Amino acid sequence: MDKQCYLYLLASKRKGALFVGLTANLVERVQQHKEYRYDGFTSQYNINRLVYFEYFSDLAKASQRETVLKQSNRKLKLDIIEFHNPDWLDLYQNIIDIPISHTAA
Repeated sequence: MDKQCYLYLLASKRKGALFVGLTANLVERVQQHKEYRYDGFTSQYNINRLVYFEYFSDLAKASQRETVLKQSNRKLKLDIIEFHNPDWLDLYQNIIDIPISHTAA
């Protein structure tokens, strides 16, 4: 059986520092970033705004997509965000009360 997961992009601000991640629980993981629960890149650069995410029912495909985005240049990531979320809204509030398995970017 495949495991559902989410690829997500966080930003510090509009066109600021970016982070690409993968998680099974998007709401919980973004909350961890917002609370700076772990030391590291996102805490250091104040990266806690959910600006884009994708749902996957196949972990292998999600991992492939994560690898592609992590290896891609910054412009591609910015283009994805600008296309799907041109106002750079923090999408976290939109996903808190929605059943996660039915959420899509």
